[in-house]
Amino acid sequence: AALQSYNIMDSDADPVLDDLTDIIAELCNVPIALVSLVDDHRQWFKAACGLDAEQTDKDIAFCAHAIHGNDIFEVSNALDDPRFHDNPLVTGDPHIRFYAGMPLITEDNFALGTLCVIDTKPRMLTDKQRRFLRSLAGEVVTRFELERKNRQLLQAQKLQRLISDTNQDYIFVKDE
Repeated sequence: AALQSYNIMDSDADPVLDDLTDIIAELCNVPIALVSLVDDHRQWFKAACGLDAEQTDKDIAFCAHAIHGNDIFEVSNALDDPRFHDNPLVTGDPHIRFYAGMPLITEDNFALGTLCVIDTKPRMLTDKQRRFLRSLAGEVVTRFELERKNRQLLQAQKLQRLISDTNQDYIFVKDE
């Protein structure tokens, strides 16, 4: 319900979020970075760098694990991790070995998805890269919050105009 309230699933591309995935991929020196949103059945990529897929099933999504925490979920080598060693995203394309995802946590403390980075080689993030990932994930959430508030404001303005137009239709002139 929280994710639906943002009205962002299957929405148009966002050049700002695309830029953020490019930036975090560069900062973390990885080939893939995603803004991933997780609903009941799938993870959908609002923005992506280095991956052509638009979504995956939730049951194979690394991000579905990451959203249960409040900080970075990091898997240094998916082949050595019993949760992921036989995952089709590990055994097949894109051959994930390393994953780090920071949950996108709203003002109301709901995790909508993650900002994540992925590599085809085992590794760990540096402390500096973790700070960047946390910070940019916060920027993604701020963008979602602002877009939702702008949408609510526009709806309120439309309603106000409708009420104003309706009231003008019912102005009565007092007989003298």
